[in-house]
Amino acid sequence: MKENFAEVLAVGGKSNSLGRAGEVVDAVLGDRSRLEELYLCAFHDNPRIRMRAIDAVEKVCRQHPDWLVPFIDRMQDELASCEQASIRWHLAQILAQVDLTSRQKSNAITWLQRQLDDTDVDWIVAVNSMKALTHFVKDGSVPSASVTTVLERQRGHKSKSVVRKAEKLLADLASAGPP
Repeated sequence: MKENFAEVLAVGGKSNSLGRAGEVVDAVLGDRSRLEELYLCAFHDNPRIRMRAIDAVEKVCRQHPDWLVPFIDRMQDELASCEQASIRWHLAQILAQVDLTSRQKSNAITWLQRQLDDTDVDWIVAVNSMKALTHFVKDGSVPSASVTTVLERQRGHKSKSVVRKAEKLLADLASAGPP
């Protein structure tokens, strides 16, 4: 694919669809040097392009988490303050997939916990943040007790999906015992 990624990501489907994002994923998987171009689309003025770009970045990460390692500091500095829900939930997914330094992991855990400070958080952000935090409990990076508190808070979320996920993750942590 020779086309500019921002132009490709702008085309097709409804505002919440992924349009041609799959083609962009394939292009990056075929040419790693284009990952930078894709990453920069996450800052486009158009929120649809940003959503499709970060989704594509996360899909590349699923296959090659090591490719995202050079981007983690930038993501934590540049994307963590973004208010767009799709950026936040995909960032949570990425942080749980990539090998992080201890400083990056500490920053990730703090950021994830902030996403769950109250029950008014977007439901998909909540679910993916809870899953990522549980990942960090399982790898021994964060004490179970601090995540249990966050998960218990989310049992009061207005979304039944969030409540069910919080209860499932609480049960998983309880059955696993202390880290």
